[in-house]
This record gives sequence, C-alpha cells and structure tokens, in this order.
Amino acid sequence: QVQLAESGGGLVQAGGSLRLSCAASGRTFSSYAMGWFRQAPGKEREFLGGISWSGAYTSYAVSVKGRFTISRDNAKNTVYLQMNSLKPEDTAVYYCAANPDGVRTIATAYDYWGQGTQVTVSS
Repeated sequence: QVQLAESGGGLVQAGGSLRLSCAASGRTFSSYAMGWFRQAPGKEREFLGGISWSGAYTSYAVSVKGRFTISRDNAKNTVYLQMNSLKPEDTAVYYCAANPDGVRTIATAYDYWGQGTQVTVSS
C-alpha cells in the first residue's frame, strides 16, 4: 500500500515556475515507478511524464518536454515535478501516481493516486 500527497501548487504568472512535490508513505516506495498527470475542467486526465523506480529512466509528454522535469529522492520518499515556462493552458489539478510495473502513459495503469494540487497560471 502506498499513500501519496501532492503539495506545491498555487497561482503563478505565465512564464513563471513551480515545483510540485509528491510525498509517499510506505516502505516500498522505491520499488514503484511514478507518474505525473493533470486534469483541467472538462478534460480527460493527461499524462505528463514518469520516472522509473531508480530514477534512471524518465519519459515526458510532448506538451511538456523541455519545460517540465521529473526527479525523485527515494531516501525522502518523494518525487518532484519542476515546471518552468508555465503557460495559462497548464492550469489544472496535478496528480502523482504510483505503478509497480514501470512508467506507463495510461492513467488506469496506476494503482495509487494522490488527492491532487491545483496549479493556476495567469496570463
């Protein structure tokens, strides 16, 4: 069992940066690949990127590649999403998720989810 809790969301101006954190409970966190997703009102949950259990492998969606960076610190049971050059269209609720089978782009592949954190980018 893994419990996840996101933090770090807020209001930022276009062009600004935010770093989201996802804190995990459970001793098996380091055996899970982690993904970041977002969901805007009226839209489906969108895969942003993921990181393997060791941190050696990362994958990003085209929409955020080059602007967002995922990292993890297994000693702190935490995964991060660094977001730079934010745009108004990045406004959404951001979620982290855990998957024991590796990085996947499909939300249904993930077993555990956080409650989400709101990110609002003003123009």
